[in-house]
Amino acid sequence: MGTKVTPFILANRILRKYSTFGGIPKGHCAVYVGESQKRRFVMPVSYLSQPLFQDLLAQAEEEFGFDRLMGDLTIPCKEDVFIDLTSRLKRS
Repeated sequence: MGTKVTPFILANRILRKYSTFGGIPKGHCAVYVGESQKRRFVMPVSYLSQPLFQDLLAQAEEEFGFDRLMGDLTIPCKEDVFIDLTSRLKRS
């Protein structure tokens, strides 16, 4: 009986593996966001543990899976949804 790998755990694994590339500051990670055109965002790793962000990761995994081809975590959601979410997390 294996342990269920949650979206948070999977995202952490991907980011730990690739976060040393591309001049990303310590404590931050790069994510690609967008449905067709992908835009790179650098965000604090602490966002990954926030319930709002975990909901987004779970929805992305459920609907699309995680794309590892770009070397960073790719979240196939609308850019404005991601920006709104991260701006709410900055305020909290």
